[in-house]
Amino acid sequence: MAEKEKPKIQTLDDLFGIPAAAPVDVPKGTAFMETVVSMSISQIRDFANHPFRVRNDDITQEIVRDIRNTGRIETPAIVRPVEGGYEMISGHRRKLACSLAGLDAMPVIVREMTDDEATIAMVSANRQREQVLPSEKAHAYKMWLDALNRQGQRTDLTCATLLHKSDGTKSREVIAQQEGISHEQVRKFIRLNELIPELLEMVDNDAAKAKDKPTMAFSVAVEISTLSADSQRDLLLTMQSEERTPSISQAMLMKQKTAEGSLNMDAIFQIMQQDKPNQKDQIKLPRERNQQILPRRYAGAED
Repeated sequence: MAEKEKPKIQTLDDLFGIPAAAPVDVPKGTAFMETVVSMSISQIRDFANHPFRVRNDDITQEIVRDIRNTGRIETPAIVRPVEGGYEMISGHRRKLACSLAGLDAMPVIVREMTDDEATIAMVSANRQREQVLPSEKAHAYKMWLDALNRQGQRTDLTCATLLHKSDGTKSREVIAQQEGISHEQVRKFIRLNELIPELLEMVDNDAAKAKDKPTMAFSVAVEISTLSADSQRDLLLTMQSEERTPSISQAMLMKQKTAEGSLNMDAIFQIMQQDKPNQKDQIKLPRERNQQILPRRYAGAED
C-alpha cells in the first residue's frame, strides 16, 4: 500500500498569518498527531453514516464570509486517520464552508480513535448544533447507544437495561445525563429509527414547523414506530387518501392491534375513519342567537 500523504505541518502562527518560527520536528511514528496542521480537504472524508445534515444555511454562509474576509478559518477540525485518508470527527460544516469559500485546505488536529471512540466524539461534538431535527437525534442516539453497548462488551442491543461497563449505569441513562433529558425520552427518539422514511420526514416537518408539508406529532410517531414497515406504508396511503393524520389514541389502537396480530389495511382504514375531536364538525352560533333558542342554563347567560 502506498504511504499516506502527510499534510504539511504548520504551527498556529503559520495558520493565522504570523511569521513562521523554526521548522517543527515531529518524531517518526507520531507525525502530526495532536498537532494543528493544514490538510487538503480532498484527504478528508465525511464521518461514515454521519447522522447530522450539513446545510448550506445562513450559519454556513456567515462562516464563508468570515473566511473570505480573513483568508482563514479560526477553529481546527478534528479528524482521525483511516485507510486511504482521514475521517472527519468534528468540523463538517467548516469543511463545507472552506470549500464554498474556495480554500483547498483547512486546519485540523489529527487524533487516533477507535470506531466507538470516534462515534461518541462525533455525536458529542455535533449534538449542540443550533437546530437538530428529530431524525438526526434518532440516528445519533442510536449510534451513541450502540457504541456504549459495544464498549460494555454486550451483544444484546435491544435490552432496555444494558449496562455501561465503567460505572454500571444503563447506557441510555449515560446519554440522558449528558443530554439533560430522561432515559425514556432517549428511548423514544431511538424508536423513530423504525419509521419508514416518509413518516420520519413528517416528524421533521412538524418539528421545523414546515408550512404546506405533511406533518406528524412526535408522540404519535413513537407509537406508529411499533407497526411493521408494511403497515406503516398502508397507514401512509390511508393518510394521503383521507387527508388526515392519526391522533395519539388512534396510533395507540393501531399499536394494540399490531400486538394482537389483527392490524391490516381494513383495520387501519376503520381506525382512521374515526373522528378526532379537532376534526369533528362544529356548529357555532352567536351568543345572542344561543340565548334565543337554548334554555338559559345552556346559553352561557349570566345567572
